[in-house]
Amino acid sequence: MTPHDNHHISRRSAVTAVAATAALLPLAAGLPAHAANGPAFVHGIASGDPLPDGVLLWTRITPTPEAVPGSGRGPAIDVRWEVASDRNFGSVVARGTVRASAATDHTVKADVRGLKPATDYFYRFSADGGATSPVGRTRTTPAQHASTDGVRFGVVSCANWESGYFAPYRHLAGRTDLDAILHLGDYIYEYKSGEYPEAKYVVRPHKPAHEIVTLADYRIRHATYKTDTDVQAMHAALPMIAIWDDHEFADNAWSGGAENHTPGSEGAWAARMSAAKQAYFEWMPVRPSTGGTTYRRLRYGTLADLHLLDLRSYRNQQVSTGSGDADDPNRTLTGRAQLDWLKSGLSGSDTTWRLVGNSVMISPVAFGAIPADLLGPLAELLGLPKGGLAVNTDQWDGYTDDRRELLAHLTDNSIDNTVFLTGDIHMAWATDVPVKAATYPLSRSAATEFVVTSVTSDNIDDILHVPAHTLSLVAAAAIKAANRHVKWVDMDSHGFGVLDITAERAQMDYYTVSDKADRNATSAWDRSYRTLSGTQKVERVDKPVG
Repeated sequence: MTPHDNHHISRRSAVTAVAATAALLPLAAGLPAHAANGPAFVHGIASGDPLPDGVLLWTRITPTPEAVPGSGRGPAIDVRWEVASDRNFGSVVARGTVRASAATDHTVKADVRGLKPATDYFYRFSADGGATSPVGRTRTTPAQHASTDGVRFGVVSCANWESGYFAPYRHLAGRTDLDAILHLGDYIYEYKSGEYPEAKYVVRPHKPAHEIVTLADYRIRHATYKTDTDVQAMHAALPMIAIWDDHEFADNAWSGGAENHTPGSEGAWAARMSAAKQAYFEWMPVRPSTGGTTYRRLRYGTLADLHLLDLRSYRNQQVSTGSGDADDPNRTLTGRAQLDWLKSGLSGSDTTWRLVGNSVMISPVAFGAIPADLLGPLAELLGLPKGGLAVNTDQWDGYTDDRRELLAHLTDNSIDNTVFLTGDIHMAWATDVPVKAATYPLSRSAATEFVVTSVTSDNIDDILHVPAHTLSLVAAAAIKAANRHVKWVDMDSHGFGVLDITAERAQMDYYTVSDKADRNATSAWDRSYRTLSGTQKVERVDKPVG
C-alpha cells in the first residue's frame, strides 16, 4: 500500500455515504419536467474549479412551471447555499444567497472562499416554498506550497447523449478515492436527433430534436444532460475541472466557423459561438473567465499543476489533408497569447509534475499505413474527408509550428515531467511525445500523453457495426508500426480513465464499460500505463493503483 492509498483511505468513510446517496438519485425518466407545486431543483447540483481556500458551487432552480430551460420565462428567486464540514450540516462553515433569474436561465453559481485546504466539504441549496437540493460533496486542493503524497482524478471526454447511457459517470461517482473529475471536452453534442448516430442506432433521443444554434437551444441541450441520473451522481460526488472542445459549439469548430455550421441558414458564427459560450458558463461548474475562455491554471500543492487549454477559440481553420499547409508558421492552434501563457507556466512551474488538459492529441500520428477498407470509417470517426487519410488536421498535427515551438521550449529549458491529458478522438492511447517522430526513438521524447476514450461517442466498432476488437486490431497494429512512439491504442472501447500522481510516477488506469447502450453497464479495468519521473516515456504496468 502506497502513502497515497493511506491518504485516500483516511477519508473514505466520509465520502462513502455521499457516493451511496448519489447512486440512489432518481432515474432521469422519473424526474419532474417542471416545478409542479413550487420551486424545484430539477437539474441537480455541482461543484468545480477547486482551490486551496474555495470551490465554485452550481445549481439550477425552476421557480415556476413555465420557467423551463431556454424559455426566458419565470420570476427571479433567491437561492440559499450552505457549506458544512459534515453531511448532516451540524457544522456549517459558510452560507450565502444568490439571486437567480431568467437572465442566466435560472442557473446559480456561488464562488465560496474561506475554506480549509485539502478538505472534504458538503453543500446544498434551498429556496422558499420548500425546495431543497440534494447534498453534494466537494473537496478543496492542497495549499499552494504544501507537500502531498498524491492526487487522483477521474478522466473523461466525449459523451454523446443519443449514443448511449453515461455509465462511466456512475462508476466514477461510486468511487471513494478521487479528488476531482477532469472533463476534457465534448460534454454535450450539438447535432440534430438521428444525425450522429443514425436514427436507427439512437439509444435515447435528446432535446431539442433539431441542431442547436441559438442560446435557447444550447441551454435546453445542457439542461437535458443535467437531468441524467449518472450526470447528477457524478457532479454530486466530486468537483469537476472542465475544458471545452468542438461539440460544445459545433463539429470541428475554429475561431471563424465550423465544419458543422452554415452561415446562410444558421446565422453568423460569432453569434452562435457567443450563445454556446454563454450557455456553457451558465450550466457548467466553471468559473467565468475574462474573454470567455477555458484556459486557466489550477495547482495541487507542490506535486502538480494543471494547465487547462482552450483549443477552439483562437485557432485558424483546419487545413485539408495533404495540402502541406499544416506546417505554415502563420497558422495557430492556441493563439499567440495562450501559447506564451502555457510556455511561461511550464517553465515557471515549481511542482514535480506539469499536467496539461489538452482537448486534441498533441502526439503526431500518421494514419497512412491503415488498410484501405478501414480508411473510410476512420476518416468518419475523425471527421475527415473519406478520400484518403494521412494526418488528423483537427489535432496538433494540423498546426505543427505551435507544437514545434512548445516541444522545443520543453527540451531547450530541460522541463521534465510534462504529461498531456487528452480526449476528443474516441480511442484510448498511451504515447511518448517525440520531438521528431520520423527518427524516434533515436530522437528525444519531450513529454508523454494519455488519451482517454469516449464515454459513449462512436468509435470504430460502432461505425462498422462489427464486434469490438476485430477489424480494429489491424488498424491499431498498423498505427503502432508506423508510429514508434505510440505504445498502445484501443479503437473500440468506451469508458474512463483514473490518473494517479505521486512524486515517483504518473499512472493512467484505463477502464471500460460492458455496453454503452445498457443503463446498468458494468465497468472493468483494462490496462495501465505510467511515466516515471524524469523519463518522458510511458511504460505498461500490470495492475491499477486502486
